[in-house]
Amino acid sequence: MRSSSKLNQYWTDLYFHLHYPHGEKITHQMVRVLQLIDKKDRVVVNDVANYLDISHNTASEHVKRMIHKNYIEKKRDLEDERKVILRLTDIGKKVLHENTSLDEDKLNHIFSQMDEVEIELITKAFKLLSERSKSCM
Repeated sequence: MRSSSKLNQYWTDLYFHLHYPHGEKITHQMVRVLQLIDKKDRVVVNDVANYLDISHNTASEHVKRMIHKNYIEKKRDLEDERKVILRLTDIGKKVLHENTSLDEDKLNHIFSQMDEVEIELITKAFKLLSERSKSCM
């Protein structure tokens, strides 16, 4: 099995066993929009359309629904007042965390069973993958 296949299997195992219970009903596309806004600076509706490979009108409808659910808000860009920037609300940050992160209580339980060397090894590996992943966008 190739390294990438192994890593994908390990990642899906990790997420399956360690994700937060899903409370809020949210679509996969909404999660992706929340991630985009969280990870990128100054996201506008056109960025959402490009990221999801959908029309501007469809992206605008997604954004409207997410504003209605209080996941995101619109703010005028201070540098260019013609632009409207999308930002996560506190509720949006919470929903994003619960739908994309690993449960910290479960992780802490696992880490409590490891020694410092193991924890450091895992942390360094994930940091390296995180840093290198940013060059793929």
